Amino acid sequence: MSSNAPRQPVRDLRFFLTVPHACSYLEGREATTLFLDPQESPGQGVYDALALLGFRRSGRHLYRPHCDACNACISVRIPVAEFSPNRTQRKLIHRNADLTQHVRPALFDAEHYALYARYVRTRHADGDMYPPSHEQYRTFLTLDQAYARLLELRLDGRLVAVSAFDQLEHGLSAIYTFFDPTPELDRRSLGTFAVLSLIQRALDQGLPHVYLGYWIRECRKMNYKQSFRPLEMLDGRHWRRMIAL
Repeated sequence: MSSNAPRQPVRDLRFFLTVPHACSYLEGREATTLFLDPQESPGQGVYDALALLGFRRSGRHLYRPHCDACNACISVRIPVAEFSPNRTQRKLIHRNADLTQHVRPALFDAEHYALYARYVRTRHADGDMYPPSHEQYRTFLTLDQAYARLLELRLDGRLVAVSAFDQLEHGLSAIYTFFDPTPELDRRSLGTFAVLSLIQRALDQGLPHVYLGYWIRECRKMNYKQSFRPLEMLDGRHWRRMIAL
């Protein structure tokens, strides 16, 4: 399958729109979300096709922004065969060479949750994920589907990061990464290293892309996505190279 031309679903799918709600990324704006019928199981074939149209996964829901007066959310992906790490990224790869990596199903794990709760309390106490809870974590990051995976990063056996991602037919989709907020680990830039790890994993599997979700020019916390070059963006139904950021 071409990674620029999604297959047509073999049957009709139902979608719904949320009511307008406060935008999570841009202060003072409202957002509307288009999502697949919650009664529809997010199976592999449907997910593969919708991901090429800019849909993302949160828990068991597939969604994408659908705002009338705003198109700031841009779906982006990395063509991994053309990616070349910059100087900073090469240093991070070397600096984190002592980490071990292990992929597990996206099922609940108490050790993972403890790290997630600590991360949210330390790094996102002002966000909509605070306060963390078991229910919130399960709803957001666990899913009993073969494509849903968790990448563990460990330092001498100690869990320091978990990256949730999905195994698609045409790439890997980065969902969310949380990591140990201990200051001594800051120089490892574990969030960026998790993306670099997914790029290498996609290369090893012969997959063409790593999907990074949405990039918003005005959103500072999404600036890290600009460091992965080249980057492709979804323009309508077609993916094209981003010339300037």
